[in-house]
Amino acid sequence: MLKIGIVGLPNVGKSTLFNALTKASVPAENYPFCTIDPSVGIVGVPDTRLQKLSELQKSERTIPAAIEFVDIAGLVKGAAEGEGLGNQFLANIRETDAILQVVRFFDDTNIVHVDNEVEPYKDIEVINLELVLADAEQVRKRRDKIVGEVRSGDKKFIAEDAALAKVEQAFSQGKFALHSGLVDDEKKSISHLNLLTMKPILYALNKKSGGHNLDELADGRAERAYELIKSLGSRYVMVDAATERELNDVADTDRQSFRQELGVNEDGLTGLIRGAYDILNLISFFTTGEDETRAWTIPRGSAAPAAGAAIHQDFEDKFIRAEVVSTDDLLSTGSWAVARESAKLATCGKDYIVKDGDVLVFLHG
Repeated sequence: MLKIGIVGLPNVGKSTLFNALTKASVPAENYPFCTIDPSVGIVGVPDTRLQKLSELQKSERTIPAAIEFVDIAGLVKGAAEGEGLGNQFLANIRETDAILQVVRFFDDTNIVHVDNEVEPYKDIEVINLELVLADAEQVRKRRDKIVGEVRSGDKKFIAEDAALAKVEQAFSQGKFALHSGLVDDEKKSISHLNLLTMKPILYALNKKSGGHNLDELADGRAERAYELIKSLGSRYVMVDAATERELNDVADTDRQSFRQELGVNEDGLTGLIRGAYDILNLISFFTTGEDETRAWTIPRGSAAPAAGAAIHQDFEDKFIRAEVVSTDDLLSTGSWAVARESAKLATCGKDYIVKDGDVLVFLHG
């Protein structure tokens, strides 16, 4: 299952966004460190294609792909050295696949900013520096630990130490490990450290309905944030965490009109999850039938056997062939039989690269 860790300064809307995503109930009061224990929530990935396929097949169960979100306490400057409660919480997101960094993107005198200034690019730099410092300490400890093996001439540890030296050089320049120029073998040699700065980061710019949102103020703060995120090779999504949280209590049929009343036209959570898939280069494929219709998450560019492994390892190890049809073609033809008759359904071998939205049936030994 895809795992994403949520980070940010205190009072930027992290726990509110977590609540919105998971419909869970964790504290979200207006003061720092209110989230004292890491909160974990499982979120179904919204995908209209899944529901349409389920209706077509009259499936008994509909199972979306899932993302696990981990919400940690608000970080402050010095978190990597243990300021606030940051150090222990940073460890909680080492096992995640990506980081969602929530950034306050509105002015509101009633909500305290930890630095008494709303300047998103500075907030991003504070959090990113803490990630770098936490990783730098981890790398230093690891290099100290393998000194003996390196001196003994063990090639495996020599290679790992060389990769860590590259990473340390990047840290000294304030750069992420992700930007240290490691080749694939070097990345593999240090992957066991689960460095925070090797993970892709998606920035959630948190706006406020009826507030003074920075993208509307044209005072340069929004542009500075955009430029920094672009320079980091990352991307951002806009979200209104408070509104999305309120929408949890609104019936599905009324949500769009509620959004329009508040002037929030886009579904921020869907955009956020789509953004997470994009930065991780992931796609969805489907299996469907009378028993269940289900979405599966795989890396973009996966061949059919590797996609099958998402369901069961036998589907990869004993792969013979698969039948494939696009969701659009299956829905438009109305059945597998018609899709086959109209040549919309194909039989594919081991070399077939699965596309987003493919519907697959695997044949294995």
